[in-house]
Amino acid sequence: MKDVLVAMRRHLHAHPELSMAEFATAAYVREQLEALPVETIRIGVGQTGVIATLNGGRPGPVTLLRADMDALPIDEISDVPYRSQNAGVMHACGHDGHVSILLGAAQTLCRRRAEVAGTIVFCFQPGEEGSAGNRLMIEDGALEDPHVDRVFALHLYSGLECGKIGIRNGPFLPSSDRFTIEILGTGGHGAMPQSARDPIVAAGHVITMLQTIVSREAAPKDPVVVSIGAVHGGTTFNVIPDTVLLRGTVRCFDIDLRRTLPERIERIVDGICEALRVEHRFTYQYNYPMLVNDPAMADVMRAAGAAATGAANVVEHDVIMMAEDMSFMHEQRPGAYALVGTRGGPATAFPNHNARFDIDEDALLVGHDLFVALALQPA
Repeated sequence: MKDVLVAMRRHLHAHPELSMAEFATAAYVREQLEALPVETIRIGVGQTGVIATLNGGRPGPVTLLRADMDALPIDEISDVPYRSQNAGVMHACGHDGHVSILLGAAQTLCRRRAEVAGTIVFCFQPGEEGSAGNRLMIEDGALEDPHVDRVFALHLYSGLECGKIGIRNGPFLPSSDRFTIEILGTGGHGAMPQSARDPIVAAGHVITMLQTIVSREAAPKDPVVVSIGAVHGGTTFNVIPDTVLLRGTVRCFDIDLRRTLPERIERIVDGICEALRVEHRFTYQYNYPMLVNDPAMADVMRAAGAAATGAANVVEHDVIMMAEDMSFMHEQRPGAYALVGTRGGPATAFPNHNARFDIDEDALLVGHDLFVALALQPA
């Protein structure tokens, strides 16, 4: 099974696709599923998602297992033979592994149908990286026909050693929102700044001052992140531009704090722009809710993890600030989410979303065994 998993993962890694454009990936998933004796296959769920169902030979719940399919707009820095063949697109977050794990689990569970408890829904989701594909699949009926009782997902994670599975009860991943700030100045010659109203200087102050929201407006006990991920402005060394565009993300675990963050950000931007005689346009988008593990489902995941890799390798994990749109399904059904370690040495120690990200492929078998164990357990 490891050879099968590795072959699928390397094929997918070499052919990554961006969010909501996973057409070839979805076709590959469909082709693999059509070779199996599953009951149903639904395509185009949530635009490019694929769902298959398998009725087990023992009574049990309807269990949904999810894998996300999309890649990131990153140029891969790697010389591995399976490096991305699509310029500017890379599986830098492990979703290629997620799809391979779930496809492999579907193969194994079809062979072991008599042992499967209840009905298994194999859910291959588009658009996790910011497009809320999970919500789109829910709107397209992913949790119905059959009515899903519980939901599970995993994420390959270089912050854990290969062979380890990390889980916790309650809040695990934060809410994730995004904002844009367009600073509108007056361009001019770089040698005559007095004749311009410099949006680059204003942007620099905004970037720095936004960090005071974390350091001075949130309690030290409350994890909060305000990060600027993109800065666009200017064309050459001696021209002050008219505009600078900032894009950022906000993560937190406190619902009340989340509601106040747009006002806090814009208050800082207002003050800086007024002081420096520039204007601004501000937009804020509430994106993903906090992911919360149901304690009973987390215990099911722990038991499955112990079956997959041994109880000593199932560890209680702290919250992490990555976000995940599986949180939408967790709002609708009891569920649990786990991290599967991928770090096996220096080459696989780069963080998720890094252009050098890669995995110890032994982790694929751990994830496969975890999903299989979840399907074999009764409620």
